[in-house]
Amino acid sequence: MTKRYEPIPLESMSPEQKRVAQDLINGPRKGLRGPFNALLRNPLLAERVGKLGDSIRFENTLPDLLREFAILITAKFWAADYEWYAHSKLALEFGLKQSIVEDIREDRYPKDMTPDQELIYQVCSEILFKKDISDETYSHAIESLGEVTLLDLLATVGYFGFVSVILNAIRQPIPEDAIPLKKPT
Repeated sequence: MTKRYEPIPLESMSPEQKRVAQDLINGPRKGLRGPFNALLRNPLLAERVGKLGDSIRFENTLPDLLREFAILITAKFWAADYEWYAHSKLALEFGLKQSIVEDIREDRYPKDMTPDQELIYQVCSEILFKKDISDETYSHAIESLGEVTLLDLLATVGYFGFVSVILNAIRQPIPEDAIPLKKPT
């Protein structure tokens, strides 16, 4: 497949694109990865998406492992190879078991989850597949996570769904040695 939206060389960027690109490079993500080379065609959008992403990714009340777990569930739902590639590595670095990563990859219910991971899996699965959260799951999430952290979880799923859609549409490549996700038929 042909990649779409090639990166804009820095010397070819408008002043506004350069400013936003430099902010992204100097910010917590330390570079122009994922959807940002495409988003820079609309620098205002790139800037706002970057700020929202920084908040969701770096200022989230979810522990890092649970945030990355939610991102993997979302990436798998969207069959987003690049998102999966980038965040499966992070999830493992934060301590998610390899077996859980593989179970999600292979569309299996993950074994050996902690109670917090089971709750995250349930909330993410319900909102993604059923487009709603049952009263039982919602009550359990509020009791276990609290309102702010549940909201942060939902924002994580929504933001990374948005990012996954863009990454899939622009066919963001993954390294040659990376294994792509199975695409739905």
